[in-house]
Amino acid sequence: MTKNNKIAVIGAGIIGVCNAVQLQRHGYQVSLFDPNGVGTQCSMGNAGHFATEQVFPLADKALFKKLPGMLMNKLSPLRIDWRYLVKALPWFARFCSNMPARAYRHNTEALKALNLAAIDAYRRLLGANFDAHITCNGSLLTFEKFCYDDIEKLYQAYVSNGVNVELLDQQATQALEPQLHNKINYALLFKDVAHTTDPYKLSNTLFQEFLRLGGQFIQQAVTNIQQHDKVIVATDTQGSPPHFDKVVICTGAWSKQLCKQLGYKLPLEAERGYHNMLSTHALSRPVASADRQFIMTPMKNGLRLAGTVEFAGLNRPPFYARAASLLTHAKGMLKGFSDVRQGTYWMGPRPSLPDSLPVIGQAPEHPNILFALGHQHLGLTQAAITSELIANLVANQPTVFDITPYSITRFQ
Repeated sequence: MTKNNKIAVIGAGIIGVCNAVQLQRHGYQVSLFDPNGVGTQCSMGNAGHFATEQVFPLADKALFKKLPGMLMNKLSPLRIDWRYLVKALPWFARFCSNMPARAYRHNTEALKALNLAAIDAYRRLLGANFDAHITCNGSLLTFEKFCYDDIEKLYQAYVSNGVNVELLDQQATQALEPQLHNKINYALLFKDVAHTTDPYKLSNTLFQEFLRLGGQFIQQAVTNIQQHDKVIVATDTQGSPPHFDKVVICTGAWSKQLCKQLGYKLPLEAERGYHNMLSTHALSRPVASADRQFIMTPMKNGLRLAGTVEFAGLNRPPFYARAASLLTHAKGMLKGFSDVRQGTYWMGPRPSLPDSLPVIGQAPEHPNILFALGHQHLGLTQAAITSELIANLVANQPTVFDITPYSITRFQ
């Protein structure tokens, strides 16, 4: 098989690092570009949750009746900075257009294809390092005030979509996680879900493998891409720009400008998330709350509280009251937490598209440019399987499942 030799991967978050390792392993000469280093931003600050159970898109018509209350509640999982609202309105219009049943089913099937293949793809990518970085201990989704009929309905929805899940009563939930408060009446146990106790270390391990295989890291911003006989990547430094046979764009929440420069519309929003990193240890697996809409994940150095959705753009300073509120929720769910103090705060922008699907595939007018971006809340989960799909495309091989739903053409 004839291979294109030189490939540029732009962006060194978990998506970019997985693609760089995968392509280097397939025998290409890969250069990885990022101005901020490896595994920073959301790849470092995420919840560490390989959320394969999240097969349902966020654009759910059930949100309509909840929205006013969410926007008025300071402890709500959603905040919209009023100064940014007008700019965000086109995104919300597209988001709502994905709520009808037909679009919802289509997007669910596309998410399932990625998520159900996600953990096995990491096994192949990490090999002997898998168990050192990924713990397959499942996760819980807890319920405090939900009526049983609604919980049963949600349980059946997961079952009908192929998710390996068990409905637990209070006693079974307490047996798994004794520190959970007894006000939690039921929980869903997602048996195939995994987590990492150090997301940054996972990215760095993959990066070290990339270097060991002969990959090159260039800590520079890519400001311009041009395609002639070969793709030209222009960086922010002086001198002749480097030439590559193919380019893979993995720039997350910063992807809109490069796509626009190439002539592609990308309705992407920087959906800001927060975490509150506590030094306290409490749980053995990720525990999410259906009532409070946040997640707690056991990490190497403590308990990470993560979640919230904030629309405020890329450049506005963090609003760390969002991170502080996560501890209020944790105290309401965990025994012996009344005296726990605030931890270390973090904020990062998730690259979110209105249909909850990433963009994976070839640029329609630029055959040597590929996209792997816009993975919203599921970048950590879907990074390895995305890298396998991109490797298939680079080698002109068929992908293991249809990737048409992820094409950027859906927005043109």
